[in-house]
Amino acid sequence: MFNNLKSKLKGFFKKTPQDLEEKIYEDKEKPDIEKIPEAVETVKVEPEPDVPKLSRRERIKAEKEKKKESIDPLEADFGKKIKDKDLDNILDELEIILLEADVAFSVAEEIKKGVWENLTGKKYSRKFRLDEIVEMAVRDAVHDVLKINEFDFDEWMKGIEKPLVIMFVGINGTGKTTAIAKMANRLQKDGNTVVMAACDTFRAGAIEQLSVHAERLGTKIVKHAQDADPAAVAYDAIEHAKSKRKDVVLIDTAGRMQTNNNLIEEMKKIARISKPDLKIFVGDSLAGNDAVEQAKVFNDAIGVDAIILTKIDTDAKGGAALSIAHTIGKPIAFVCDGQEYEDIQKFSAEWMLDRLFD
Repeated sequence: MFNNLKSKLKGFFKKTPQDLEEKIYEDKEKPDIEKIPEAVETVKVEPEPDVPKLSRRERIKAEKEKKKESIDPLEADFGKKIKDKDLDNILDELEIILLEADVAFSVAEEIKKGVWENLTGKKYSRKFRLDEIVEMAVRDAVHDVLKINEFDFDEWMKGIEKPLVIMFVGINGTGKTTAIAKMANRLQKDGNTVVMAACDTFRAGAIEQLSVHAERLGTKIVKHAQDADPAAVAYDAIEHAKSKRKDVVLIDTAGRMQTNNNLIEEMKKIARISKPDLKIFVGDSLAGNDAVEQAKVFNDAIGVDAIILTKIDTDAKGGAALSIAHTIGKPIAFVCDGQEYEDIQKFSAEWMLDRLFD
């Protein structure tokens, strides 16, 4: 996943020392070795201690860790300093890479600003290469963007009175119904009892699809006939959960285009009736900036609380994952990374960074 963005960033980091090192960095005056031959001649070389043999991969990893532990790469007066006036060329190229990966313009600008703040006026240790310094600066800037609204779903659940009601919104084709089934499976494995509400009464196929998942998972489903009032289905599901002392109600909703006024009014009515504890927007990570725009519409209509990104395993660009939470100010709670019920996991900034920079 994110292979497109990851490879472009790698190329960017490798290119930096080749094209820009002389322009960005300058060394302090170095001592003339020829003028101090005695110092060179009297250097005593200590024998290397016996160490266990390591593979090349283990050796490289150990050397990197030793570097990081020994000294802070920035603000170390080892004679190399970043020239502020020459950072613009680097940052402009970084911005183009981000935009080509479907990162929203405002988010690309935020990352660019973060990199500038991480590098401008700083001195850095000779123990680190230029590309390592730039990569660290970019990683930290991306981390700051992703950390804005992290959300621990499991911790949040502990403080909510049961039955807990979760409403899912999003357009058709994003994998919304499958994401609901994955959530049901996850909740049940944690010992919770679940009720599904088939509130997409606009399509008979949607009711049938959710019913198939419910049967496979052994989950209770509340459904009405096609064209029934979706809000009534949600109400009945919640009342059933209360009477049977179920833990969680998962509400599926219609997913016609987000610009459909009837759909938006329908969403608002379901939200008024069900009073959900959590409203989750389900977005297709492959949709890039379209997913961001869709999230904005649903957020303006009903107030989205969190996001699930689907098809993350096939997303080569990564733009939606970087942009969507920052743009609407709501956290990504989960990502779906496969077709099986178990292929859903909590999202975190570290999870994303490991896949972009590992």
